Amino acid sequence: MAVSSGSQQERVGVMLVGLGALASTLVAGIEAIVRGLARPIGSLTQLYRCNGDANNALLLDVLPMAKLQNLEFAAWDVYPDNAFQSAVKAAVLHKDTLELLRGRLEELRPFKAVVDGQNQRRLKGQHVKTGTRLEQAQELEREILAFKEARGLDRMVLVLCNSTEITLEMGEEGQSIKKFEQGLKADCKTISASMIYSYVAIKLGIPVVNCTPSQCLEVPALARFAEENGVPVAGKDLKTGQTLLKTILAPGIKARYLGLTGWYSTNILGNRDGEVLDDPEASKTKVNSKLSVLESILEPERHPELYRGFYHKVKIDYYPPRGDNKEAWDNVDIFGWMDYPMQIKVNFLCRDSILAAPLVLDLVLLLDLAGRTGWKGIQDWLGFFFKSPLLSRPAKPIHDLFQQHGELEEALLRLRKPKEPVPVQRVAAAVASH
Repeated sequence: MAVSSGSQQERVGVMLVGLGALASTLVAGIEAIVRGLARPIGSLTQLYRCNGDANNALLLDVLPMAKLQNLEFAAWDVYPDNAFQSAVKAAVLHKDTLELLRGRLEELRPFKAVVDGQNQRRLKGQHVKTGTRLEQAQELEREILAFKEARGLDRMVLVLCNSTEITLEMGEEGQSIKKFEQGLKADCKTISASMIYSYVAIKLGIPVVNCTPSQCLEVPALARFAEENGVPVAGKDLKTGQTLLKTILAPGIKARYLGLTGWYSTNILGNRDGEVLDDPEASKTKVNSKLSVLESILEPERHPELYRGFYHKVKIDYYPPRGDNKEAWDNVDIFGWMDYPMQIKVNFLCRDSILAAPLVLDLVLLLDLAGRTGWKGIQDWLGFFFKSPLLSRPAKPIHDLFQQHGELEEALLRLRKPKEPVPVQRVAAAVASH
């Protein structure tokens, strides 16, 4: 589906795994922006103004990123609903807005999804592929190549925005691509749907972004495969609501040398993601992602008098009436001068897909650019967007939002389009040194 007519040059396919609330909001939003019906609020690639630029130039004017009107969409989903039907059911966007975009949205009909009932036990949809894991991977490959040819695409990016999968312990099949491919042939149960999508994309040279907390690109076999195949990948678990606020508040607490005794967080949400997370095993995957940020930011090993032994608890509750309008409550117990206790209370009534959609757009455009620039493997500099940022090397991840933003800005500076053309090899070398 083309979001709008425009230049036929540099056509980029956005392959969406999952056509639920997030994906339908993304597609509808891009179409509305292209038509001049909406603004790209929340999108760094569309609104960022370059530091130190005398003309206060927008990033999109100085980096050769794909244009929104040249994006084409395909999707897979466990339900056969087109993007319009999916958006209406998700109830993220107003119905009158969707009616204006109806024609375009109805054009986007999903392929049957790859799903394993063992990994995603709460999904009820029957619009799914059959056969072994290898047969499903082969069918995915045919669909992607046919879509590319039919739409005359120059490049593609695969976006994992499907429901959270439970984490299964992998054996040898996760250690090398040879063993992984043998696992596909053997229909190995520890190879999840997300891994199959990622494997096929990397095999075809397509960048991959994992927007979910599911185990996928960090599996050694797939991480090495991306590096060897020259494919940039990034993940995992978009940083949108409660964790976004944590990564803003915690650096402030640390900067003021205030102590922390406990941080209690609970979430209620009622969309499909909430329903899937009602499975304790799937919820465990998500909670582990949410729990990872505070230790890294506060560094209790460096400041034991302030942060050693603080209690951190996260809960997620499925509450159908709330739909996509997630609510997050936080109680933060801190202490200050002479150890006197204080509290911070936060109640964030957010719209999950409204916060996530611009991040997906940014990641698509930046990964596409990274691929054209010659970058490969896990893209550490994109950690700004994720709760559990993947790293290309053994290291402690950075979760402080402001430090992450600094790393992102530094990478963007290296990508800036100079007055004179610079060979791709020189740009890639500059980033590699970073």
